[in-house]
Amino acid sequence: MSSREEMDEVHDVFDLFDFWDGRDGLIDAVKVGDLLRCVGLNPTLALATSLGQTQRMGEKQYSFEEFLAIFKQTDSVKEWGTFRDFEEAFKSYDREGQGYISAAECRHLLTAMGERCSDKDIDEIMKLTDISIDLEGNLKYADFINKVMAGPPEAR
Repeated sequence: MSSREEMDEVHDVFDLFDFWDGRDGLIDAVKVGDLLRCVGLNPTLALATSLGQTQRMGEKQYSFEEFLAIFKQTDSVKEWGTFRDFEEAFKSYDREGQGYISAAECRHLLTAMGERCSDKDIDEIMKLTDISIDLEGNLKYADFINKVMAGPPEAR
């Protein structure tokens, strides 16, 4: 996407959120993470908060120019975690050291650790990654990590 097209998309999303907020040219800071996700970025809650997202409505507002600076800062983050980072998390649940963990433990990791995913999100992830679970209820976590890092099929 060219820089001009990208800026147009960011502006369109900002305008849409501004429309919902009353058309005053400002968006509430509580929605920073949502706006960033709508323009194709995937900031963690911690990153969005560090960039100015607030916890409650009405604490702060941003103009388009202020949000654009936040967008550019987030867009410059090129790595959201490496394969090795994720592999280390899964390895601690790999009792036999064979590269497999139970599907139930995988679900637990994703719903209870770090930025928790909802059960609905986990069902969607499992569906989109099309991970095969063996007869003992285990999945090969390296395959799972690779498929999750590649993104949904329509994004490839």
